Amino acid sequence: MSLFKTLTRTSFRPISRCYSRSVTTKRPHFPCVEVHAVRESQLRQMAVNPIPSSTSSTDSDSAESGPEPPYARPNPKSYHVYHDPAPLQLTYSSQLPSFDVAYETWGQLSPKKDNAILLHTGLSASSHAASTALNSAPGWWEKFIGPGKALDTNQFFIICTNVIGGCYGSTGPSSIDPTSGTHYATNFPILSIFDMVRAQFRLLDHLEIDKLYASVGSSMGGMQSLAAGWLHPERVGKVVSISGTARSSPSAVAMRYAQRSVLMADPNWNYGFYYDGLPPHTGMKLARQIATITYRSGPEWDLRFGRQMRPILEQSPDKPRTPALCPDFLIETYLDHQGEQFCLKYDANSLIYISKAMDLFDLTVSSLSANHLNTPSVPSSTSTHSLSPSSTPHRTSHSKSHPPPVNPAPHLTDLAEGMQPLAKIPTLVLGVQSDILFTVEQQREMVDALRLAGNDQVSYYELGGVWGHDTFLLDVLNVGGAIRGFLS
Repeated sequence: MSLFKTLTRTSFRPISRCYSRSVTTKRPHFPCVEVHAVRESQLRQMAVNPIPSSTSSTDSDSAESGPEPPYARPNPKSYHVYHDPAPLQLTYSSQLPSFDVAYETWGQLSPKKDNAILLHTGLSASSHAASTALNSAPGWWEKFIGPGKALDTNQFFIICTNVIGGCYGSTGPSSIDPTSGTHYATNFPILSIFDMVRAQFRLLDHLEIDKLYASVGSSMGGMQSLAAGWLHPERVGKVVSISGTARSSPSAVAMRYAQRSVLMADPNWNYGFYYDGLPPHTGMKLARQIATITYRSGPEWDLRFGRQMRPILEQSPDKPRTPALCPDFLIETYLDHQGEQFCLKYDANSLIYISKAMDLFDLTVSSLSANHLNTPSVPSSTSTHSLSPSSTPHRTSHSKSHPPPVNPAPHLTDLAEGMQPLAKIPTLVLGVQSDILFTVEQQREMVDALRLAGNDQVSYYELGGVWGHDTFLLDVLNVGGAIRGFLS
Protein backbone atom coordinates (compact mmCIF):
# COMPACT_ATOMS: atom_id res chain seq x y z
CA MET A 1 0.00 0.00 0.00
CA SER A 2 1.28 3.50 -0.87
CA LEU A 3 2.76 5.68 1.85
CA PHE A 4 1.03 8.61 0.24
CA LYS A 5 -2.59 7.40 0.27
CA THR A 6 -4.61 10.23 1.81
CA LEU A 7 -8.12 11.53 2.13
CA THR A 8 -8.75 15.13 1.13
CA ARG A 9 -11.64 17.05 2.62
CA THR A 10 -13.06 19.92 0.60
CA SER A 11 -15.47 22.36 2.25
CA PHE A 12 -17.91 24.49 0.31
CA ARG A 13 -19.14 27.91 1.47
CA PRO A 14 -22.87 28.16 2.23
CA ILE A 15 -24.88 29.56 -0.66
CA SER A 16 -27.45 31.07 1.75
CA ARG A 17 -27.89 31.66 5.47
CA CYS A 18 -30.13 28.63 5.77
CA TYR A 19 -28.10 26.15 3.64
CA SER A 20 -24.62 24.72 4.01
CA ARG A 21 -23.02 21.32 3.77
CA SER A 22 -19.65 19.69 3.92
CA VAL A 23 -18.73 17.20 1.23
CA THR A 24 -16.10 14.55 1.80
CA THR A 25 -14.40 13.22 -1.35
CA LYS A 26 -11.97 10.37 -1.65
CA ARG A 27 -8.78 11.15 -3.49
CA PRO A 28 -8.05 8.65 -6.30
CA HIS A 29 -5.22 6.24 -5.59
CA PHE A 30 -2.51 5.96 -8.29
CA PRO A 31 0.40 3.82 -7.03
CA CYS A 32 2.32 4.26 -10.29
CA VAL A 33 2.32 8.04 -9.76
CA GLU A 34 2.80 8.00 -6.01
CA VAL A 35 5.88 5.79 -6.31
CA HIS A 36 7.75 8.77 -7.75
CA ALA A 37 7.01 10.79 -4.63
CA VAL A 38 8.07 7.88 -2.44
CA ARG A 39 11.35 7.57 -4.34
CA GLU A 40 11.96 11.30 -4.06
CA SER A 41 11.39 11.15 -0.32
CA GLN A 42 13.85 8.28 -0.05
CA LEU A 43 16.42 10.18 -2.11
CA ARG A 44 16.09 13.18 0.19
CA GLN A 45 16.67 10.91 3.18
CA MET A 46 19.72 9.38 1.50
CA ALA A 47 21.12 12.86 0.90
CA VAL A 48 20.95 13.44 4.65
CA ASN A 49 22.05 9.92 5.67
CA PRO A 50 24.03 8.38 2.76
CA ILE A 51 24.04 4.61 2.47
CA PRO A 52 27.47 3.08 1.70
CA SER A 53 27.77 1.91 -1.90
CA SER A 54 27.56 -1.80 -2.51
CA THR A 55 30.65 -3.55 -3.83
CA SER A 56 28.53 -5.73 -6.08
CA SER A 57 27.12 -4.87 -9.46
CA THR A 58 24.44 -7.54 -9.36
CA ASP A 59 20.80 -6.63 -9.69
CA SER A 60 18.66 -7.96 -6.88
CA ASP A 61 15.54 -7.65 -9.01
CA SER A 62 16.99 -9.16 -12.17
CA ALA A 63 14.75 -12.21 -11.89
CA GLU A 64 11.72 -10.03 -12.64
CA SER A 65 13.16 -8.47 -15.78
CA GLY A 66 13.08 -11.49 -18.05
CA PRO A 67 16.00 -12.64 -20.22
CA GLU A 68 17.71 -9.25 -20.37
CA PRO A 69 21.38 -9.24 -19.33
CA PRO A 70 22.31 -7.23 -16.24
CA TYR A 71 23.04 -3.53 -16.47
CA ALA A 72 24.45 -2.03 -13.31
CA ARG A 73 27.00 0.42 -12.03
CA PRO A 74 30.33 -1.40 -11.51
CA ASN A 75 32.46 -0.76 -8.47
CA PRO A 76 35.36 1.62 -9.31
CA LYS A 77 37.81 -0.90 -7.86
CA SER A 78 36.76 -3.48 -10.45
CA TYR A 79 38.00 -1.71 -13.59
CA HIS A 80 41.13 0.05 -14.79
CA VAL A 81 41.28 3.76 -15.53
CA TYR A 82 43.60 5.29 -18.09
CA HIS A 83 44.16 8.98 -17.43
CA ASP A 84 45.42 11.07 -20.32
CA PRO A 85 46.64 14.52 -19.23
CA ALA A 86 46.81 15.75 -22.83
CA PRO A 87 43.82 17.44 -24.50
CA LEU A 88 41.40 15.40 -26.62
CA GLN A 89 40.44 17.15 -29.84
CA LEU A 90 36.68 17.02 -30.44
CA THR A 91 34.56 17.18 -33.57
CA TYR A 92 32.13 19.94 -32.59
CA SER A 93 34.08 21.73 -29.85
CA SER A 94 37.67 22.62 -29.26
CA GLN A 95 38.82 19.93 -26.83
CA LEU A 96 38.63 18.24 -23.46
CA PRO A 97 41.60 19.46 -21.40
CA SER A 98 42.22 15.91 -20.13
CA PHE A 99 40.20 12.72 -19.88
CA ASP A 100 39.82 9.31 -18.26
CA VAL A 101 38.87 6.05 -19.97
CA ALA A 102 37.59 3.17 -17.83
CA TYR A 103 38.35 -0.24 -19.29
CA GLU A 104 38.47 -3.96 -18.58
CA THR A 105 40.32 -6.75 -20.34
CA TRP A 106 40.05 -10.52 -20.85
CA GLY A 107 42.63 -12.98 -22.19
CA GLN A 108 46.34 -12.39 -22.74
CA LEU A 109 48.02 -9.94 -25.09
CA SER A 110 50.38 -11.83 -27.39
CA PRO A 111 54.12 -10.99 -27.43
CA LYS A 112 53.65 -9.31 -30.83
CA LYS A 113 50.55 -7.51 -29.53
CA ASP A 114 48.67 -8.57 -32.65
CA ASN A 115 45.68 -10.37 -31.08
CA ALA A 116 43.80 -7.43 -29.54
CA ILE A 117 40.07 -6.96 -30.13
CA LEU A 118 38.42 -3.68 -29.17
CA LEU A 119 34.83 -4.31 -28.07
CA HIS A 120 32.52 -1.28 -28.31
CA THR A 121 29.44 -0.89 -26.11
CA GLY A 122 25.90 0.25 -26.68
CA LEU A 123 24.56 3.46 -25.20
CA SER A 124 24.17 2.57 -21.54
CA ALA A 125 26.62 -0.28 -20.98
CA SER A 126 29.74 -0.11 -18.84
CA SER A 127 33.15 -1.62 -19.54
CA HIS A 128 32.02 -4.72 -17.63
CA ALA A 129 31.24 -6.92 -20.61
CA ALA A 130 32.07 -10.16 -18.77
CA SER A 131 33.06 -11.32 -15.31
CA THR A 132 36.64 -10.81 -14.16
CA ALA A 133 38.77 -11.63 -11.14
CA LEU A 134 38.01 -8.15 -9.80
CA ASN A 135 34.27 -8.35 -10.51
CA SER A 136 32.64 -11.77 -10.58
CA ALA A 137 29.23 -10.39 -11.50
CA PRO A 138 28.03 -11.37 -15.01
CA GLY A 139 28.73 -8.74 -17.65
CA TRP A 140 26.43 -7.49 -20.38
CA TRP A 141 28.04 -9.86 -22.97
CA GLU A 142 28.92 -12.64 -20.51
CA LYS A 143 28.01 -15.54 -22.83
CA PHE A 144 30.03 -14.15 -25.74
CA ILE A 145 33.42 -13.71 -24.02
CA GLY A 146 35.61 -16.52 -22.72
CA PRO A 147 37.44 -19.70 -23.74
CA GLY A 148 35.90 -21.15 -26.89
CA LYS A 149 33.22 -18.45 -27.09
CA ALA A 150 32.59 -15.89 -29.84
CA LEU A 151 35.39 -13.70 -28.51
CA ASP A 152 37.71 -16.54 -27.60
CA THR A 153 40.02 -15.55 -24.77
CA ASN A 154 42.26 -18.51 -25.63
CA GLN A 155 43.14 -16.65 -28.83
CA PHE A 156 42.35 -12.98 -28.30
CA PHE A 157 42.97 -10.14 -25.87
CA ILE A 158 39.64 -8.37 -25.43
CA ILE A 159 39.43 -4.71 -24.40
CA CYS A 160 36.14 -3.00 -23.54
CA THR A 161 35.83 0.64 -22.50
CA ASN A 162 33.19 2.89 -21.05
CA VAL A 163 32.79 5.55 -23.72
CA ILE A 164 33.72 9.19 -23.23
CA GLY A 165 30.51 10.90 -22.14
CA GLY A 166 29.51 7.90 -20.02
CA CYS A 167 29.18 7.67 -16.25
CA TYR A 168 30.91 4.39 -15.45
CA GLY A 169 34.45 5.62 -14.95
CA SER A 170 35.18 7.56 -18.15
CA THR A 171 35.03 11.34 -18.37
CA GLY A 172 31.49 12.58 -18.88
CA PRO A 173 29.03 15.24 -17.74
CA SER A 174 29.07 13.91 -14.17
CA SER A 175 32.88 14.24 -13.97
CA ILE A 176 34.65 17.15 -12.34
CA ASP A 177 35.77 19.87 -14.74
CA PRO A 178 39.45 20.47 -13.88
CA THR A 179 39.14 24.11 -14.91
CA SER A 180 36.28 24.87 -12.49
CA GLY A 181 36.45 22.19 -9.80
CA THR A 182 32.71 21.43 -10.24
CA HIS A 183 30.72 18.90 -12.24
CA TYR A 184 30.72 19.54 -15.97
CA ALA A 185 26.93 19.03 -16.13
CA THR A 186 25.67 20.57 -19.39
CA ASN A 187 28.84 22.59 -19.76
CA PHE A 188 30.24 19.34 -21.09
CA PRO A 189 30.98 19.65 -24.82
CA ILE A 190 28.81 18.00 -27.47
CA LEU A 191 30.38 14.69 -28.51
CA SER A 192 30.56 12.62 -31.66
CA ILE A 193 31.04 8.89 -32.11
CA PHE A 194 34.44 9.77 -33.60
CA ASP A 195 35.44 11.48 -30.33
CA MET A 196 34.67 8.30 -28.39
CA VAL A 197 36.85 6.29 -30.75
CA ARG A 198 39.70 8.83 -30.63
CA ALA A 199 39.80 8.43 -26.85
CA GLN A 200 39.85 4.63 -27.24
CA PHE A 201 42.81 4.79 -29.60
CA ARG A 202 44.68 6.96 -27.12
CA LEU A 203 44.21 4.06 -24.70
CA LEU A 204 45.52 1.66 -27.35
CA ASP A 205 48.57 3.89 -27.77
CA HIS A 206 49.10 3.71 -24.02
CA LEU A 207 48.88 -0.10 -24.18
CA GLU A 208 51.34 -0.01 -27.11
CA ILE A 209 48.88 -1.79 -29.41
CA ASP A 210 49.64 -0.58 -32.90
CA LYS A 211 47.01 -2.59 -34.78
CA LEU A 212 43.79 -4.27 -33.73
CA TYR A 213 43.00 -7.77 -34.87
CA ALA A 214 39.38 -6.62 -34.97
CA SER A 215 36.98 -3.87 -33.96
CA VAL A 216 33.67 -5.34 -32.76
CA GLY A 217 30.50 -3.55 -31.73
CA SER A 218 26.72 -3.83 -31.43
CA SER A 219 24.10 -1.07 -31.64
CA MET A 220 25.98 2.17 -30.92
CA GLY A 221 29.03 -0.08 -30.72
CA GLY A 222 28.50 -0.90 -34.40
CA MET A 223 28.81 2.82 -35.14
CA GLN A 224 32.04 2.96 -33.14
CA SER A 225 33.37 -0.12 -34.90
CA LEU A 226 32.84 1.51 -38.30
CA ALA A 227 34.29 4.80 -37.02
CA ALA A 228 37.41 2.97 -35.80
CA GLY A 229 38.01 1.54 -39.27
CA TRP A 230 37.21 4.91 -40.86
CA LEU A 231 39.59 6.91 -38.63
CA HIS A 232 42.43 4.37 -38.62
CA PRO A 233 42.09 1.95 -41.57
CA GLU A 234 45.74 1.02 -41.21
CA ARG A 235 45.24 0.02 -37.55
CA VAL A 236 42.11 -2.15 -37.82
CA GLY A 237 42.34 -5.68 -39.20
CA LYS A 238 38.62 -6.55 -39.29
CA VAL A 239 35.35 -4.75 -38.55
CA VAL A 240 32.21 -6.29 -37.03
CA SER A 241 28.97 -4.29 -36.94
CA ILE A 242 25.96 -5.95 -35.31
CA SER A 243 22.63 -4.13 -35.52
CA GLY A 244 24.50 -0.90 -36.17
CA THR A 245 24.26 1.74 -38.84
CA ALA A 246 26.43 4.01 -40.96
CA ARG A 247 23.83 6.76 -40.89
CA SER A 248 21.24 7.31 -38.16
CA SER A 249 17.73 7.11 -39.56
CA PRO A 250 15.09 9.78 -38.94
CA SER A 251 12.93 7.27 -37.03
CA ALA A 252 15.78 6.42 -34.63
CA VAL A 253 16.53 10.13 -34.16
CA ALA A 254 12.85 10.69 -33.34
CA MET A 255 12.81 7.92 -30.74
CA ARG A 256 15.90 9.23 -29.00
CA TYR A 257 14.59 12.80 -29.13
CA ALA A 258 11.43 11.68 -27.33
CA GLN A 259 13.56 10.12 -24.60
CA ARG A 260 15.57 13.29 -24.13
CA SER A 261 12.42 15.41 -24.13
CA VAL A 262 10.72 13.60 -21.24
CA LEU A 263 13.98 13.55 -19.32
CA MET A 264 14.66 17.27 -19.75
CA ALA A 265 11.03 18.04 -18.81
CA ASP A 266 11.61 16.58 -15.34
CA PRO A 267 11.91 19.59 -12.96
CA ASN A 268 14.75 17.83 -11.16
CA TRP A 269 16.86 17.93 -14.32
CA ASN A 270 17.42 21.64 -13.65
CA TYR A 271 19.13 22.35 -16.98
CA GLY A 272 21.56 19.53 -16.20
CA PHE A 273 22.76 20.94 -12.87
CA TYR A 274 21.28 18.38 -10.49
CA TYR A 275 24.41 16.80 -9.03
CA ASP A 276 24.06 18.59 -5.69
CA GLY A 277 20.34 17.83 -5.51
CA LEU A 278 17.86 15.23 -6.67
CA PRO A 279 18.38 13.45 -10.00
CA PRO A 280 15.63 13.49 -12.64
CA HIS A 281 14.54 9.97 -11.75
CA THR A 282 11.01 10.24 -13.11
CA GLY A 283 12.23 11.52 -16.48
CA MET A 284 14.81 8.75 -16.60
CA LYS A 285 12.15 6.13 -15.90
CA LEU A 286 9.95 7.39 -18.72
CA ALA A 287 12.91 7.66 -21.10
CA ARG A 288 13.84 4.06 -20.38
CA GLN A 289 10.28 2.91 -21.04
CA ILE A 290 10.35 4.56 -24.47
CA ALA A 291 13.75 3.01 -25.19
CA THR A 292 12.62 -0.46 -24.12
CA ILE A 293 9.78 -0.35 -26.66
CA THR A 294 12.37 0.17 -29.42
CA TYR A 295 14.70 -2.57 -28.15
CA ARG A 296 12.27 -5.46 -28.58
CA SER A 297 9.56 -6.44 -31.06
CA GLY A 298 5.79 -6.75 -31.24
CA PRO A 299 5.90 -10.51 -31.93
CA GLU A 300 7.94 -11.01 -28.78
CA TRP A 301 5.43 -9.04 -26.71
CA ASP A 302 2.69 -11.30 -28.10
CA LEU A 303 4.57 -14.47 -27.19
CA ARG A 304 5.80 -13.25 -23.85
CA PHE A 305 2.84 -11.29 -22.50
CA GLY A 306 -0.06 -11.39 -24.94
CA ARG A 307 -2.97 -9.42 -23.52
CA GLN A 308 -2.61 -10.91 -20.05
CA MET A 309 -3.55 -8.72 -17.11
CA ARG A 310 -1.75 -8.47 -13.81
CA PRO A 311 -3.31 -10.60 -11.06
CA ILE A 312 -5.40 -8.80 -8.43
CA LEU A 313 -6.15 -10.08 -4.96
CA GLU A 314 -9.71 -8.92 -4.44
CA GLN A 315 -11.92 -9.63 -7.43
CA SER A 316 -15.55 -10.67 -7.34
CA PRO A 317 -16.11 -13.66 -9.66
CA ASP A 318 -19.57 -12.41 -10.60
CA LYS A 319 -18.42 -8.94 -11.70
CA PRO A 320 -16.16 -7.81 -14.55
CA ARG A 321 -12.58 -7.01 -13.70
CA THR A 322 -12.17 -3.35 -12.78
CA PRO A 323 -9.49 -1.80 -15.03
CA ALA A 324 -6.81 0.46 -13.56
CA LEU A 325 -5.20 3.59 -14.98
CA CYS A 326 -1.85 2.41 -13.62
CA PRO A 327 -0.08 -0.66 -15.12
CA ASP A 328 -2.78 -3.23 -15.72
CA PHE A 329 -1.57 -5.34 -18.64
CA LEU A 330 1.53 -7.44 -18.05
CA ILE A 331 3.34 -5.53 -20.81
CA GLU A 332 2.68 -2.34 -18.83
CA THR A 333 4.06 -3.84 -15.63
CA TYR A 334 7.13 -4.97 -17.58
CA LEU A 335 7.83 -1.48 -18.92
CA ASP A 336 7.23 -0.02 -15.47
CA HIS A 337 9.72 -2.46 -13.97
CA GLN A 338 12.33 -1.72 -16.64
CA GLY A 339 12.04 1.99 -15.97
CA GLU A 340 12.29 1.51 -12.21
CA GLN A 341 15.41 -0.64 -12.53
CA PHE A 342 17.20 1.87 -14.72
CA CYS A 343 16.22 5.30 -13.44
CA LEU A 344 18.89 5.59 -10.73
CA LYS A 345 21.63 3.46 -12.34
CA TYR A 346 22.61 5.76 -15.17
CA ASP A 347 23.42 9.47 -15.34
CA ALA A 348 20.72 11.49 -17.09
CA ASN A 349 23.17 13.85 -18.76
CA SER A 350 25.16 10.91 -20.12
CA LEU A 351 21.98 9.60 -21.72
CA ILE A 352 21.37 12.99 -23.31
CA TYR A 353 24.91 13.47 -24.63
CA ILE A 354 25.50 9.93 -25.88
CA SER A 355 22.11 9.59 -27.55
CA LYS A 356 22.76 12.90 -29.32
CA ALA A 357 26.10 11.56 -30.56
CA MET A 358 24.23 8.60 -32.04
CA ASP A 359 21.82 10.95 -33.82
CA LEU A 360 24.71 12.90 -35.34
CA PHE A 361 26.49 9.85 -36.76
CA ASP A 362 26.51 9.96 -40.56
CA LEU A 363 29.23 8.54 -42.82
CA THR A 364 28.01 10.16 -46.03
CA VAL A 365 30.83 12.19 -47.54
CA SER A 366 28.67 15.32 -47.55
CA SER A 367 28.10 15.08 -43.78
CA LEU A 368 31.76 14.27 -43.12
CA SER A 369 32.86 17.25 -45.19
CA ALA A 370 30.39 19.56 -43.43
CA ASN A 371 31.96 18.58 -40.12
CA HIS A 372 35.50 19.01 -41.50
CA LEU A 373 36.21 15.32 -41.11
CA ASN A 374 38.74 14.70 -43.85
CA THR A 375 38.60 11.23 -45.36
CA PRO A 376 41.80 9.35 -44.45
CA SER A 377 43.96 8.43 -47.41
CA VAL A 378 43.39 4.86 -48.55
CA PRO A 379 45.84 2.88 -50.69
CA SER A 380 43.18 2.11 -53.29
CA SER A 381 42.39 3.26 -56.79
CA THR A 382 38.68 2.62 -56.33
CA SER A 383 36.51 5.67 -56.80
CA THR A 384 32.77 5.94 -56.31
CA HIS A 385 32.43 8.87 -58.69
CA SER A 386 32.12 6.48 -61.64
CA LEU A 387 29.98 3.95 -59.83
CA SER A 388 26.26 3.68 -59.32
CA PRO A 389 24.17 0.89 -57.79
CA SER A 390 22.64 0.04 -61.18
CA SER A 391 26.01 -0.22 -62.94
CA THR A 392 27.59 -2.56 -60.37
CA PRO A 393 25.01 -5.26 -59.54
CA HIS A 394 27.62 -7.66 -58.17
CA ARG A 395 29.04 -5.20 -55.69
CA THR A 396 25.65 -4.17 -54.38
CA SER A 397 24.04 -7.64 -54.24
CA HIS A 398 24.10 -8.31 -50.51
CA SER A 399 22.32 -11.67 -50.65
CA LYS A 400 20.43 -13.89 -53.05
CA SER A 401 17.26 -13.57 -51.01
CA HIS A 402 17.53 -9.80 -50.70
CA PRO A 403 18.71 -8.26 -53.98
CA PRO A 404 19.57 -4.56 -54.12
CA PRO A 405 16.61 -2.19 -54.27
CA VAL A 406 15.27 -1.25 -57.69
CA ASN A 407 15.27 2.38 -56.62
CA PRO A 408 18.24 2.79 -54.24
CA ALA A 409 18.29 5.63 -51.72
CA PRO A 410 19.52 8.92 -53.21
CA HIS A 411 22.27 9.09 -50.58
CA LEU A 412 23.72 5.62 -51.32
CA THR A 413 26.54 6.87 -53.56
CA ASP A 414 27.22 9.67 -51.07
CA LEU A 415 27.47 7.05 -48.30
CA ALA A 416 29.69 4.80 -50.40
CA GLU A 417 32.10 7.65 -51.03
CA GLY A 418 32.19 8.45 -47.33
CA MET A 419 32.94 4.82 -46.46
CA GLN A 420 35.89 4.45 -48.82
CA PRO A 421 38.42 4.28 -45.94
CA LEU A 422 36.82 0.92 -45.08
CA ALA A 423 37.25 -0.45 -48.61
CA LYS A 424 40.15 -2.76 -47.74
CA ILE A 425 38.96 -3.97 -44.31
CA PRO A 426 37.13 -7.34 -44.12
CA THR A 427 33.76 -6.51 -42.60
CA LEU A 428 30.97 -8.54 -41.01
CA VAL A 429 27.50 -6.98 -40.89
CA LEU A 430 24.70 -8.64 -38.92
CA GLY A 431 21.10 -7.46 -39.12
CA VAL A 432 17.94 -8.62 -37.38
CA GLN A 433 14.65 -8.80 -39.25
CA SER A 434 12.58 -7.89 -36.19
CA ASP A 435 14.76 -4.88 -35.26
CA ILE A 436 12.70 -1.66 -35.40
CA LEU A 437 15.47 0.62 -34.12
CA PHE A 438 18.31 -0.33 -36.50
CA THR A 439 16.31 -1.93 -39.28
CA VAL A 440 17.56 -4.51 -41.77
CA GLU A 441 17.14 -1.88 -44.47
CA GLN A 442 19.93 0.07 -42.79
CA GLN A 443 22.11 -3.04 -42.66
CA ARG A 444 21.55 -3.72 -46.37
CA GLU A 445 22.28 -0.08 -47.16
CA MET A 446 25.56 -0.30 -45.23
CA VAL A 447 26.57 -3.44 -47.12
CA ASP A 448 25.63 -1.90 -50.47
CA ALA A 449 27.66 1.20 -49.67
CA LEU A 450 30.71 -0.81 -48.61
CA ARG A 451 30.63 -2.91 -51.76
CA LEU A 452 30.01 0.13 -53.91
CA ALA A 453 33.08 1.69 -52.26
CA GLY A 454 35.14 -1.28 -53.46
CA ASN A 455 35.05 -3.60 -50.46
CA ASP A 456 34.75 -7.15 -51.80
CA GLN A 457 35.31 -8.71 -48.36
CA VAL A 458 31.90 -7.99 -46.83
CA SER A 459 29.97 -10.80 -45.12
CA TYR A 460 26.30 -10.12 -44.43
CA TYR A 461 23.74 -12.13 -42.50
CA GLU A 462 20.16 -11.43 -41.52
CA LEU A 463 18.90 -13.13 -38.40
CA GLY A 464 15.32 -14.12 -37.63
CA GLY A 465 13.80 -14.43 -34.20
CA VAL A 466 11.56 -12.15 -32.16
CA TRP A 467 14.01 -10.36 -29.86
CA GLY A 468 14.29 -7.25 -32.01
CA HIS A 469 17.26 -4.96 -31.47
CA ASP A 470 18.31 -6.81 -28.32
CA THR A 471 19.05 -9.94 -30.36
CA PHE A 472 22.74 -9.03 -30.16
CA LEU A 473 22.53 -9.57 -26.40
CA LEU A 474 20.50 -12.75 -26.40
CA ASP A 475 21.08 -14.89 -29.51
CA VAL A 476 24.32 -16.56 -28.49
CA LEU A 477 24.03 -19.33 -31.08
CA ASN A 478 23.59 -17.24 -34.22
CA VAL A 479 25.27 -13.97 -33.31
CA GLY A 480 28.10 -15.72 -31.50
CA GLY A 481 28.53 -18.29 -34.26
CA ALA A 482 28.76 -15.66 -37.00
CA ILE A 483 31.35 -13.68 -35.05
CA ARG A 484 33.44 -16.73 -34.19
CA GLY A 485 33.49 -17.87 -37.81
CA PHE A 486 34.39 -14.42 -39.13
CA LEU A 487 37.23 -13.90 -36.65
CA SER A 488 38.78 -17.33 -37.17
